[in-house]
Amino acid sequence: MAKVLVLYHSTYGHIEAMAEAVAEGARSAGATVDIRRVPETVPEELARKSGYKLDQKAPLAKVEDLPGYDAIIVGAGTRFGRMPSQMAAFWDRAGGLWATGALNGKVGGAFASTATQHGGNEMTLMSIIHNLMHFGLTIVGLDYGYQGQMGVDEIRGGAPYGATTVTDGDGSRMPSKAELDGARYQGRRIAEVAGKLAVRTPEYAG
Repeated sequence: MAKVLVLYHSTYGHIEAMAEAVAEGARSAGATVDIRRVPETVPEELARKSGYKLDQKAPLAKVEDLPGYDAIIVGAGTRFGRMPSQMAAFWDRAGGLWATGALNGKVGGAFASTATQHGGNEMTLMSIIHNLMHFGLTIVGLDYGYQGQMGVDEIRGGAPYGATTVTDGDGSRMPSKAELDGARYQGRRIAEVAGKLAVRTPEYAG
C-alpha cells in the first residue's frame, strides 16, 4: 500500500479544496494519505488584510518528512506563470534531500489554479514538475482517461500535466465538479503507480 503526501499552498482556499479531492482519489486506490501545507511567508497582518484563508486545517509540512512517502503530489496557485514563492521556498530548503538522492524514484504530480483560463495553469504545473524532476521524482499527470477535461460547454480546468481549477479574478469561483473529479482521478492514478513502484530505500523508509 502506497504512502502519499499531498503538499500544497493555498491563498484563498481553492487549492485547499483541490488537495482534499486529490487525497480522496489517492485513498480510493488504497493509499495512506497525509495532507500538509507549506508555511505562509506573507506577514500575518498583511495576509489578513488581503483576505487570505488562514483557518486551513492541514498541518504544516516538514522537509525532513518527505523521504517517508512513496508519492508526493504538489499543488499551488500561479504566481505570474510559475509556482508561488511559498512553495519554492519550501523546496529550496530541501537541498540536503537532493544531495543525497533521498527522493529518487518516488512518484510525483502537480495540480494548480489560476484566475483565468489562460492565466498560466500549464506553465505553473510545469514549474512544479520541473522542480520535482530535479529531485528525482517520476511524474504522473492527468491523462486523457479522464474525459472531464475535454469539451467547451463550460469553463474547465485540467491539462495532461495535472489537474487545475480556474478561480476568476476576484476568487469567487470555487472548483467545479469536473475539476474536483479530475483531481480525484489524478490522485488515484498517482497512488496506483506509486503502489507498483514503491521505491523506498531502507535509510529513508518511514
